Amino acid sequence: MAVCLVTGAAGFVGSHLAERLTAEGHTVRGIDAFIPYYPRALKEDNLVTVRTRENFTFHEADLRTADLNPMLEGVDVVFHLAAQAGLRRSWSEFDSYMSCNIQATQRLLEAAVAHKIDHFINISTSSVYGRFATGNEESPLEPVSPYGITKLAAEMLCRAYEQNFGLPITICR
Repeated sequence: MAVCLVTGAAGFVGSHLAERLTAEGHTVRGIDAFIPYYPRALKEDNLVTVRTRENFTFHEADLRTADLNPMLEGVDVVFHLAAQAGLRRSWSEFDSYMSCNIQATQRLLEAAVAHKIDHFINISTSSVYGRFATGNEESPLEPVSPYGITKLAAEMLCRAYEQNFGLPITICR
C-alpha cells in the first residue's frame, strides 16, 4: 500500500479522497491551512470520519510557509487539492490567489522533486476552459477569471516540473 499526501484534506473532495484511500488500506497524511473561504467548522466536520482511522494523520499547515520536508518524508503519491477557490473573490483578492494557487504549488513541486515522489496528482478546475466549461481536455484553455488563470498557471508549473525534473504528473480537471 502507498503512503499518500493529500493537500486540502479538510475540503469536501479532499476529505472524501482521504476517506477512500484509508478505507483501501493506504496511509494518508492530510494537510489543510483552514483558509477562511469556507467556515472552519464545516471543514472540521469534513474530517470527522477520517480522523478516526489509524492510517490517517492530519497537519494544519500552510503550503506557502510550512516546512514541507517532514510531511513528504516517505510519501509515494501526492494528491494536490489545496487551493484558494472562488471566481468572484479572485478579482478582489488576487495576491491571495497567486500565493495559494501558484506559489504553494511551486513549493510543493520543489519538495516532491527533492523527495523523489513517485507520482504527483494535481487537481485543477474546469475554470481553466473559460466561460463555458464544456468539451474535453483538448478544448482551448481560455480562463476568464484570476482564479482560472492561477489554476492554469499551476498546471503549467506541474508540466514544467515533469519535463525538467522527470516528476510523474497527472492533472485532473
